[in-house]
Amino acid sequence: MNHLFTAAINGFAAFFATNIDDIVILLLLFSKVNVTLRVWHIVTGQYLGFTAIIIASLPGFVGGLVISRQWIGLLGLIPIAIGLSSLLNQEDSKLENVEAEVNLLNNSSIGNIIYPQIYSVAAITFANGSDNISTYVPLFASSNWWDIAIILSIFFMMVGIWCYTAYRLINLPNFPKQSPDYIRNFIPFILIGLGVFIILECQALSMIKLIVGCCCLIIIIQVDER
Repeated sequence: MNHLFTAAINGFAAFFATNIDDIVILLLLFSKVNVTLRVWHIVTGQYLGFTAIIIASLPGFVGGLVISRQWIGLLGLIPIAIGLSSLLNQEDSKLENVEAEVNLLNNSSIGNIIYPQIYSVAAITFANGSDNISTYVPLFASSNWWDIAIILSIFFMMVGIWCYTAYRLINLPNFPKQSPDYIRNFIPFILIGLGVFIILECQALSMIKLIVGCCCLIIIIQVDER
């Protein structure tokens, strides 16, 4: 039971850490709703794009079935690296690009026969999901079947909550649109914590020490040869 509770906590942490930017994207999308872009286009496109992200991340789980857990634990270094990179490079260029994409989607003249708006929203969601995939791969790789079921249930539930929250917020009078920017300041620490958990859960700390020791030994040998 404690293990399943831990999986649920990891699911919430991973989703929150990788989807704060999605709140901003959804706010931008819902602010552009008109006769061309409807609310249900955005929600459906968000689910479709997020499903593509999950599918792209599932090879991590398959690898976790055949690879030693200690080696899998080394993947925990990925979210740690992303978190450290975010701390060192606080920039909004990504969101500016997304806003340009959203404006292009809103201004494009597209028909409603096959609902290309849905696929456009899905494409925006998937294109901005590189940090999701980088985080989900090690998380899935360190999980079993029950963990995956819990984590995916939480993920898809949170996508709906994210859409509803963004829709409600954008319709509030005088809503401070910069609010998600303040929350994003905590994301690097959540990613680092998630990476540390994966390393400890898979008992990969000894493996990291071994690798670091080997690297140091190689450097010493090369210095001596010079």
